[in-house]
Amino acid sequence: MAPSFLSVAKFIEALLRRRFSSAGLSLQTLSIDSETTIQFWGPPPSSTSENTQKPSLLLLHGFGPSAVWQWSHQVKPLSRFFQLYVPDLVFFGGSSSSGENRSEMFQALCMGKLMEKLEVERFSVIGTSYGGFVAYNMAKMFPEKVEKVVLASSGVNMRRSDNEAFIARAKCHGIKEVMLPASATDLRRTSGMVSSKRLDYVPDFVLNDFCQKMYSEKREEKAELLEGLSIGKDDKTNVSPIQQDVMLIWGEQDQVFPLKMAHDLKEMLGSKTTLKIIQKTSHIPQMEKSKEFNGIVMSFLLPTSPSL
Repeated sequence: MAPSFLSVAKFIEALLRRRFSSAGLSLQTLSIDSETTIQFWGPPPSSTSENTQKPSLLLLHGFGPSAVWQWSHQVKPLSRFFQLYVPDLVFFGGSSSSGENRSEMFQALCMGKLMEKLEVERFSVIGTSYGGFVAYNMAKMFPEKVEKVVLASSGVNMRRSDNEAFIARAKCHGIKEVMLPASATDLRRTSGMVSSKRLDYVPDFVLNDFCQKMYSEKREEKAELLEGLSIGKDDKTNVSPIQQDVMLIWGEQDQVFPLKMAHDLKEMLGSKTTLKIIQKTSHIPQMEKSKEFNGIVMSFLLPTSPSL
């Protein structure tokens, strides 16, 4: 592993943080109750009236590195039209809890408390992958607050057989090997599953540095989050229609939640759901084809879609 002063991962994260700052967001920490603290990027407390008149939008990241790594291609264009809130989910980045609950419903409750503490009365939500599990549950828990929902690459209809098929595709013994890589070899496998770009020619010391920076903290708690998921435990799904309009955005070549799951989920969620497929992308279309992803989001969330 490279010395900390030579860390490529730390250098890149510093650049990503500057993207968030240049989008008018500030890094803040808030205790939402006696057990849980959430770190988030949001409007500075001294926001202008122009900013507060924008519709509010909550961005929920997937299982992996913190929010700055997963939404860096969205914050600048979306901040022109939305008041953005971009938290680290509990046990990711700077968010933590002394409580014992590890379910996606707990994450949804925490995000709801965050928005309540921030006095955001109405908002839309975008969740990618694991963040989509949280977004879907927020829509169910807070129907009076959540306006529209975007689920990106998020198989909330996952069954046990889907989980087993994913492990077989990844050629590993369990989900933790993919979701919590601990070495360069592990990270190459994870990248091969979530992205259409491969890391074959990236040196081991660089990948080990990324593992240390992005996956070493709170590993035990993150493993418990995987164990605590309510979905994927059996071959039944608990998906039912929600009252909000829903946009599903999926990568054509998604290997985590294959495209068939998107079509099935659309049927389960009902007539208020639309599916958009982004060609030649895998599990992270918001990074692989960010302009197309952002355009779909804009056209769905805004009355008239602006040019990006």
